[in-house]
Amino acid sequence: MSLNKVGLIAGEGKLPILLAENAKKQGVKIIAVGIKGKTDRKLRKYVDKLHLVKLGHLKELLDFLKENSLSKVVMIGKVPKIHLFDKMRLFADKELVDLLKKVKDKKDDSLLKAIANYLENEEIILLDSTMWLSDYLLDKGVLTSRNPTKKENEDIQFGKDIAKSIADLDIGQTVIVKDKAVLAVEAIEHTDEAIKRGGQLGGGNVVVVKVSRPNQDMRFDIPVIGLETIKSLKKARASVLAVENKKTLFIDKEEVINYANKYGITIVSI
Repeated sequence: MSLNKVGLIAGEGKLPILLAENAKKQGVKIIAVGIKGKTDRKLRKYVDKLHLVKLGHLKELLDFLKENSLSKVVMIGKVPKIHLFDKMRLFADKELVDLLKKVKDKKDDSLLKAIANYLENEEIILLDSTMWLSDYLLDKGVLTSRNPTKKENEDIQFGKDIAKSIADLDIGQTVIVKDKAVLAVEAIEHTDEAIKRGGQLGGGNVVVVKVSRPNQDMRFDIPVIGLETIKSLKKARASVLAVENKKTLFIDKEEVINYANKYGITIVSI
């Protein structure tokens, strides 16, 4: 696909910056719209233009995309769904309120597809969010110095099947297991809090498994691991993190692997 100019809808974290940086290296002009108080302002250094809107202001976001003649857009970065129950309902504009009323439920996939359809109805196409991040997608194999034990491998396989089931139900993408028992399931609180809860319940040496949805839409909500993830594992005294190859973005890779090796945590792509 030949692209000269692309819009970027940027949430929290490093991924919007990494995407913008890689796209610009390939000669793509990036025009970004972010969220006040959420999007990292360092993004401004890597884009041709950055406009910030208040959380929940869908109409202003759309107007900005149209004013800049952006018919192709990529959406990446975290926007915690918990905001649906606090700030979002206080600050959402009429367009977002009307959109949420039409959504059959508040599952992640339902909400994100509703936004994608809203944009497409305005002749704005949402692109694969990994198209400039392919170097961050994991290949299969053990990434750290320690291989999983036989018992840990059994927990990985057990956890993978459970994680795929909850991902298919669009509850979450992560489970924490030990001795083939489920200690915690990720829901609206996101991965780090689920790891913390599972670690407390398991008393250490837990296995964390994070997967994509069975029919993962690569336009949004790709599983991501980074330094904060591995720090959460250390606090929870987890022994293994298993993630899905080709469907997981791995940022801060060298730093994360060094940190994991230091504390005897195994990271494996399955």
